[in-house]
Amino acid sequence: MRNIGIMAHIDAGKTTTTERILYYTGKSHRIGEVDDGEAIMDWMEQEQERGITIQSAATTTWWNDHQINIIDTPGHVDFIAEVERSLRVLDGAVTIFDAVHGVESQTETVWRQAERYRVPCIGYVNKMDRTGADFFHVLEDVRTKLGIPTAPIQLPIGREGAFEGVIDLITMEEIHWDGPEGEQLTRSPIDAKRAEAAAEWRDKLIDVLSSVSDLVTERYLGGGTVDADLIKKELRKAVLSRSLLPMLAGASRRNMGVQPLIDAVVDYLPAPDEVVPALGRHLKKEEDIPIPCDPKGAPLGLVFKIQNDREAGSLCYVRMYSGLLKPGAAVFNIGKRKRERANRILRMHSNKSEPLEELAAGDIGVIIGLKLAQTGDTIGSEGWPVILEKMSFPEPVISVSVEPRNLSERDKLNEALALLAREDPTFTTKESEETGQLIISGMGELHLDVLVTRIQKEYGLQAKVGNPQVTYRESVGKTVEWTEPYSRVVAGKENAAEVSLKVEGLGRGSGNRYTNAVKNREVPEGIYEAIERGIQGAFGSGIVLGYPCIDVGVTLTALKYSELTGTEFAFEACASMGFDEACRNAEPFLLEPIMAVDLTSPHEFVGDVMNLIAARGGQVLSMDSRTSSDHVKAHAPMSRMFGFMTALRSTSQGRAGFTMEFSHFEKKTESR
Repeated sequence: MRNIGIMAHIDAGKTTTTERILYYTGKSHRIGEVDDGEAIMDWMEQEQERGITIQSAATTTWWNDHQINIIDTPGHVDFIAEVERSLRVLDGAVTIFDAVHGVESQTETVWRQAERYRVPCIGYVNKMDRTGADFFHVLEDVRTKLGIPTAPIQLPIGREGAFEGVIDLITMEEIHWDGPEGEQLTRSPIDAKRAEAAAEWRDKLIDVLSSVSDLVTERYLGGGTVDADLIKKELRKAVLSRSLLPMLAGASRRNMGVQPLIDAVVDYLPAPDEVVPALGRHLKKEEDIPIPCDPKGAPLGLVFKIQNDREAGSLCYVRMYSGLLKPGAAVFNIGKRKRERANRILRMHSNKSEPLEELAAGDIGVIIGLKLAQTGDTIGSEGWPVILEKMSFPEPVISVSVEPRNLSERDKLNEALALLAREDPTFTTKESEETGQLIISGMGELHLDVLVTRIQKEYGLQAKVGNPQVTYRESVGKTVEWTEPYSRVVAGKENAAEVSLKVEGLGRGSGNRYTNAVKNREVPEGIYEAIERGIQGAFGSGIVLGYPCIDVGVTLTALKYSELTGTEFAFEACASMGFDEACRNAEPFLLEPIMAVDLTSPHEFVGDVMNLIAARGGQVLSMDSRTSSDHVKAHAPMSRMFGFMTALRSTSQGRAGFTMEFSHFEKKTESR
């Protein structure tokens, strides 16, 4: 079995390649094209209209007696959460590089995500038939930008319009494709005029492999032959340890290069029992333990995605790490400590499904019937209380107001928003206390545009949408100690409390932190929990302007408790009020989101493009000159980036492009 993801920058050819994999493995009987809106994996109406992948789609196919579970992920930065949760549960990934542009901004982002989860990868240089394609430039780009040695196991024969096949450097043969859909793959001896280059690159392959394999070094220095089986075996070990990135070449749109890529998935990417076991936190022992991939063990799985289906309800995508589940089985949500029932278990093929008799360790499937589960929840049995590591998602940075056409549709709108927020961890919704408006927040303009269109089309609600607003944050500039008394008479009973808090600013990116420094056993545990609830609630409600707080440390230093008047309600309210007062005296300030902007511009317009960034309060970080264009990296405040695409197009005659993703929060200055 192989659990793999297809990941890359937007428009590198992920879905196009996945469609070919499904066709050549016999899973589909025709090739669906993204440009025609007929790709099987892009099943959402919006994906077909926009020609981009929005939701990660799962499917299963078979190749040479191997089951391959594939997740096709989005490439646009606004849908980064889909990539994050897919990589969390995958054992291997195919990283696709555009032969013209090499390593692009989103390629670096998904590579960092794969590194965080230690996902072994293989590389595929797509679009070798495009003008400006350069396989060797991509190899160098990967080495310098991703910091991993490349091991090309294929050489392209020709490039651009003359691309006609590849040389297999392991078997030392040429591979060509024939037939209307490229289904006929022919292997032949290497042409004499290409033999010298092939021999040179084969030596380079053995050389780079010998740097990570003692066995290859000994065989090579001893004068023995390094045969194909040894190369494959040692290359597989190098991929599993993430020491090397094997590189293949092809042109998926022209049906060239895909079958050897599927072979490489089977040959080099790991089975579920070959990867380092996942770590889980045993709640009773309070220690981290490895989870062996054993179908006979206690059941343990991770809910990594929720998708709402109008007929079936919530589809919970689950990766099983241990044991197995059968339809109708009782399931225990370990984090929420609730019992549920797995009514049905399905194997998904994009938006179609087939029933499964069991979901065993290492496999990925969908469970229907879990009403309480959310993304990141661990499910298993009560007898083995182990929680798997949760996923981390970036903060939403852009907000719009959304209003129903009339009051009668408000409840329906709230229901639709709740369903969408359950599906997407980077989408949040709240009601503004000042204006009473519903505010929805997401990762970018496209993200919110997609969600609003879904509300209108899928749920039939013609909601009015306000202009995009930046989601700011608040923090504090100095350390303050504060004591807050509280006394209220509610229903004839006095509720009294007093807490002393120390509030301090933490380094950017530290997150909020609450610490209890009081050790008084005479105070009930429920009082401490109430104080923590009050502080955690206050983090979200802001200080001066109502924006959520970040990078604030709060320490409980003292409290006064009386058995007669001390209630949980009083201490929760007292903690919240004390936090507000302490922060107001701790020099609060506003933080704004800064975006990492990645621009590509023709040489003649790059000066104007950089001026455009500077005029919007941005800062150019680097410029990299390429054959046909310049690549500029910059930081800019999000509040100044609305409508930037229009200005960029008019400046560059429509020839420059950019992508933008959240980088960090920075103190807002008066000039911005």
